Amino acid sequence: MAGLGALKRTMGFTIILVFAIFLGLLTIISAFFLDPITGLAFGLVGAFFIILLQYLIGPVIVRLTSRLRYLAPGENRWLESKVSELASKADIPMPRLAMSPDPTPNAFVFGRTRKGATLAVHQGLLQRLDENEIEGVIGHELGHVKHRDFIVVTMISAIPLVAYIIARSVLWGGIASGYSGGRGNKNNSAGLLIVVAIVAYAVYILTTLLALRLTRLRESYADAYSAYLTQQPRELESALTKIAYGLSLAPGEPHGARAFFIEDPAQAKQDVAGIMDQKSKYDLDRDGVLSERELEAAMEAESKSNWRKAAQLFMTHPPTYKRILMLREIEQDMNSGNFQQSNVYNHV
Repeated sequence: MAGLGALKRTMGFTIILVFAIFLGLLTIISAFFLDPITGLAFGLVGAFFIILLQYLIGPVIVRLTSRLRYLAPGENRWLESKVSELASKADIPMPRLAMSPDPTPNAFVFGRTRKGATLAVHQGLLQRLDENEIEGVIGHELGHVKHRDFIVVTMISAIPLVAYIIARSVLWGGIASGYSGGRGNKNNSAGLLIVVAIVAYAVYILTTLLALRLTRLRESYADAYSAYLTQQPRELESALTKIAYGLSLAPGEPHGARAFFIEDPAQAKQDVAGIMDQKSKYDLDRDGVLSERELEAAMEAESKSNWRKAAQLFMTHPPTYKRILMLREIEQDMNSGNFQQSNVYNHV
């Protein structure tokens, strides 16, 4: 059982913890060259500057790499009307609407503030999903705006990357010093650099796991909010299945900003590939094709795999089957009359 307060506390705790871990790394590195007090001060300034820089330039990078085009008023009247209707119901500012020419079915929100948020949809989403399913996706994305998820993800995503860059740089510096230094102090310096690199790698792994846990949690909250906002959890279930299957067929490398998407393309490929390897097992009507319902049932069966449970630690999103199961529980509450605004997040 969860509430919105739990999400806010988890966000705050994760940000503080990731910042503190990264600050410790910068302090260790700085103290290697400077005195401890100066190293701590340098670490504080460095960590703050990196997070601020990511906050300022992150939305610009997302917009450019996604090749977005902002929609003119009236260009897509249905989409504009539906987003406006749901945003008003959610009591949040109407986000700007943008379109990506990407043929895969996906959507995401980004920005620095709720008032300055952009809701972007892929061309493939509008082509492959019906209007009710698209409404479920819109509700999910507006849930991210309501919870300010995209702001947190934008800032926190920089820390693991910087830790990784530091680890690689220091490690190669240590190796180079070891090869060229001979003996004595140079060898000691090389050894210390390698130790620092190992610590940086540990920080990279730990901060990555913390950030991924937060992104998975926010997806579940957004799913639950969509169910409340649209009152149609079944449509989001269907949309998630279509999106996962559509993404699994997409060629090319996954987008670098996939943590923002409603579905992670790389994760969708893995989920569906594992199911397709056992196609005969899940093709219940023996027609040679997995229908959406058969795919949902297969995803539910795959949830019992211990390997998949362990692999979840490194996922940006909860497995599609877990999201579908949660939405079904919410649907049961709705049908029984127990689903109200006060318990929107009880199934997260």
